[in-house]
Amino acid sequence: MKKRIILLTLLLLLLSIPIYAFFIEPKRIVIHTHKLGEENGQQPLKIVQLSDIHIQENYSIEQLEKIVTKTNALKPDIVTFTGDLFDNYAEYGPTEQVAQTLNKLSAPLGKFAIFGNHDYGGGAVRIYPDILAAAGFQLLQNSGTTVSLQNGQSIYIGGLDDALLGSPSIPDALANKNSNDYTILLSHEPDAVDLFSTEDIQLILSGHSHGGQVKIPFFPIKNIMAEKYFAGFYKLSEKTTLFVNTGLGTTAIPVRLGVPPEITLFNVYL
Repeated sequence: MKKRIILLTLLLLLLSIPIYAFFIEPKRIVIHTHKLGEENGQQPLKIVQLSDIHIQENYSIEQLEKIVTKTNALKPDIVTFTGDLFDNYAEYGPTEQVAQTLNKLSAPLGKFAIFGNHDYGGGAVRIYPDILAAAGFQLLQNSGTTVSLQNGQSIYIGGLDDALLGSPSIPDALANKNSNDYTILLSHEPDAVDLFSTEDIQLILSGHSHGGQVKIPFFPIKNIMAEKYFAGFYKLSEKTTLFVNTGLGTTAIPVRLGVPPEITLFNVYL
């Protein structure tokens, strides 16, 4: 009898893992908050990073609304999106609703986005810029912009084209930056940072890896161009930090285990 109870318990545990991985964790959004710089008596610049939403056939607008609601509750000054809005846009119909929902994201100093590889593939490149424009995002494709802050300072946000399916150019992305500005670079694939000099960049925000989606001890699942830099923070030099966001959606298999969907808030002290 005791052996039967043990076997039944083990069976229930084995069954519960895929149920959790397929139906619970992919919708269990966590918020990670990080402090960058030293506190200096001023209010920090609040920057939210969203990445890899991967909207697909069974993705509901309610899921996207949840991301927007949680993001707005953080009261960010700036929202960044580091690519892969759709998994395969051709399988998803209500693209207007996607734009309308993302337009509800509130960020007084601006919303900025870049291309991911899925934003090119399957013809998504034809609609991605229009969706972002309708949602109030500025698309940075080997370009950048200066953002003026209330304290009289300014920062520069640059965006690289996708490293797998686009034509990234760091000189173009940083062409208009002022030498003294705190500089943030958006680059979908984290390993792309080894292709260029990061000397004049303080913070690089990437995605693409999904953190593997499933965490297997000692055997991490890694994507091409997200093998060296996989998840979290990496110190590239004394003044340059890379952060790899593990994303909000799924691809290939709609499962997450040990890597819940992530919204990241950076409190930046300039």
